[in-house]
Order: sequence, then C-alpha cells, then structure tokens
Amino acid sequence: MLELASALLDRLARGRRAAVITVTRVARSAPRGLGASMAVTNEGEVVGSISGGCVEGDAVVLAHAVLADGVARTATFGFDDRTAHAAGLACGGQVDVIAYEVRAADPVAMRALERAADGRAATAGIVLEGADRGRIVASRDLGPASSAAFDAAALLAETRVVGRPAVLAVSSAPRPRLILAGATEHAAALCRVGAAAGFAVTVVDPWELLVTRERFPDADDLVVALPHEHLARLPESAVDARTAVCVLTHDARLDVPAIRQALALPIGFVGALGARATVARRAELLRAEGVSDADLARLHAPLGLDLGGSAPEETAVAILAEILAARHGGTGAPLRERTGPLHRDRPAAEAACAAPPRNTAVTRGS
Repeated sequence: MLELASALLDRLARGRRAAVITVTRVARSAPRGLGASMAVTNEGEVVGSISGGCVEGDAVVLAHAVLADGVARTATFGFDDRTAHAAGLACGGQVDVIAYEVRAADPVAMRALERAADGRAATAGIVLEGADRGRIVASRDLGPASSAAFDAAALLAETRVVGRPAVLAVSSAPRPRLILAGATEHAAALCRVGAAAGFAVTVVDPWELLVTRERFPDADDLVVALPHEHLARLPESAVDARTAVCVLTHDARLDVPAIRQALALPIGFVGALGARATVARRAELLRAEGVSDADLARLHAPLGLDLGGSAPEETAVAILAEILAARHGGTGAPLRERTGPLHRDRPAAEAACAAPPRNTAVTRGS
C-alpha cells in the first residue's frame, strides 16, 4: 500500500475511490514479494503491480468487487502441481492477497500515506482476518512492540505478519542515499543510473562550474564543497546502513580525505574509482593518516563489478551492481549458474506466514 502513496493520495484528493490489492503470502517463486501492492480506482485506472503481469486481470476483478460493496476480500492466485502454468503465475509460485478500500476519510491510512509520500519512514497494518478484515491500523496498534520499534524497522522497509488476528505490517523506507564525491562524467552517468534505481543522489565537488543542474538533472542535491567537509557535516539522521558513498574525483588530494571521512560514517558502502596502482598508493596514504586495515577492508576499490564495459554509462551500471550486491549479500554471479530461490528475501518473508497445504485450489477468493 505505502509503495503507492503518492498515486493514492493524488487519486483520493481528486475524489476517486481506490481499492488496493496487497500480497500477504508468497509460496515458492513469484515476481514480487510480500507486501507488493496495486490499486484500482472506481474509474478503472490501475496503478502498480503485484506479479509483473501474471495475475493482474484477476486482481482487477477482485478490486472491483470491493469497490462495489466496500467489503474486503482475500484470494489466492497461482497454480498447483496439477494445473501447472494454466492458472497465471508462470514463475511457478502462488500468492495470497487481500483486497481492501483505502478511504480519504480514514485518518490512520492518510497519515501513513502522507509520511510515505514525503519520503519519511512509515508503518501501517492491514488486518487480514476477522470482522475488521481490510482495516488499516496504526503502528502503535500492531502488538507489544512500540511504535518507535516499527518505525525503526521501516528503515529496512520490512513487511511481516504480526499478532492475532493476523495483521500485515507494511513499511515504507526513505529512499537510500547515494553520495557522489566528484562531479565527473562517471558521476553524471552514475547519477542517472542511481536515481533511476530509487536512490536520492547527492553530488559534491569543490568546483562550482562542474556542479550544475544541466550536468546532473536527476540529482536531489548539488553541493559545492570539499567532499570530506560535506561528509563531516552530515547529521547522523542523514545516513544509515543503506547509504553509499562513491569517491570519483581521481585526485588524491580530494580522494584520501573523502575516503577517510566516509569510512568513519555508519554507512553500508564506501567505494572509490581508480586503477590498481592508484588503489595501492591510496591505501598507503590512508594508512599514513591513521586508517586501520580493518577499515580499509571495507573499501570497495577498484569500484564496480567486472561487467567488461568501460564507457561512463557502463561503468555506472557496474558500480550500482556492486552497491546492490553488497547491500543484499549477492554474489554478482549469473542466476543461471546458481540454484535455489531467485530472491534472497523470500525465505524470510515466507516464514512470516504459515505455509499453505500443497495442491490447494487456485484463484480462490472469499
């Protein structure tokens, strides 16, 4: 639900009604995970996706039924071993969903949507069973854990089932930050790629001539400053484990203090471009300035996965791939060379709900 915050607020502000379909359980494999949502308005507009196209048609029908009488419904989409690919989820999985109306007159829902749309951490619950099925509840009503605890979990955009009756707690995290030290051509390419991947990008460089909106139209923030000084001024609330700093200046006078300061921050990723000889020389200079070998081991340099390309855009893709692999524990290996689940977060998500019986009926609703 919260992933659709801006779109829902826009439609509700224009007087439209909206039913949301949210995934409450994933069995085996599916294109999207627990908490994925799509919305259908009373004018027939569809926003978002729950399966990448596999079962959206059935989901739209379910949503219109909710809009017809205002009553929340649940359903299972997918297939079992006997019906194979005939029922919709060609990836081989099965998803449970709940369809419910989000109302402009509901202060709890609106408050959560507004926080998410503003880029702040937000958590809300969707009641999955009982007389209140489909009701939106505040984080403080999700169980013994405090509201603050759930808001902290929202930094990771966690989604889980809690309590009895069961409630799906959905969270929205602020966009992760990508800080680019150096307004180079590689930075311009990485800014474009990073913004498209959902990062809030900051570009910092001491040369005002380079830090322009024309060169970095997708950046959230353009800062004219020495990179290490900007990093030192960042408040603790501005960074978290999802923050990445990429040092791209190719100038040791800027690189070394920027890397030293970045490694001192509580962030998840620090990387720096450079040839192997540059990386080795930079390591010597960092050690001379007191950076420990343990901190140097956290530095991703030379920066980027081995994808083979060398153009700025190709390098940007390689850098972003390494950032994502580091965050999610990926190997960078082709999926065809691996076995097991495609999505690493699925086992944990599935454990949040009881496993369904095998060979259950397909596309059922209630």
